[in-house]
Amino acid sequence: MEFDAVLLAGGRARRFGADKPAARVGGRALIEWTAAAASGASRLIVVGPPRDVLPGAVVVREDPPGAGPVPALRAGLAEVRAPRLALLAADLPFLRPGHLDRLLAATADRPGALLLDGDGREQWLAGCWRAADLRTALDGYEGASLRGLLGPLGPAGIALPAGERPAWYDCDTPEELAAAERLL
Repeated sequence: MEFDAVLLAGGRARRFGADKPAARVGGRALIEWTAAAASGASRLIVVGPPRDVLPGAVVVREDPPGAGPVPALRAGLAEVRAPRLALLAADLPFLRPGHLDRLLAATADRPGALLLDGDGREQWLAGCWRAADLRTALDGYEGASLRGLLGPLGPAGIALPAGERPAWYDCDTPEELAAAERLL
């Protein structure tokens, strides 16, 4: 199934205290792990500052930089050419191509699909969507919440076995990054 990937990598990372997508775990930058999960994408679109780790990626910025996930999605979606897209945080070291395959398959009869964490909570930055549905939703949306934008689309929630390395695990703090290093 043809898709593009939009990686959101321009947040302020207040709890992390550094350039989170560039932080290394298992010898690779977090953004490289997420990009590898989306290796089947026709185009890789990174919303955030330029980094040297992903040659060939289309790099765009939200306006203004650091404005949040909805402006970042708008900027990334403007570069999407495929009928579907993976919308991903840039800090998912355990996400793999097979996880995206499951999400993409769920978009066959739904506008989108996203991962559910071990407690059943939606992971708004670990999902796949029909590009046309996102464009329509964004046309009239003035809010700042991804949940407010994406929730009304009625995405499928995909629960995967958590295991030791859950696909939805993100690294929001230095402690979570250290835990990911141990798990790898």
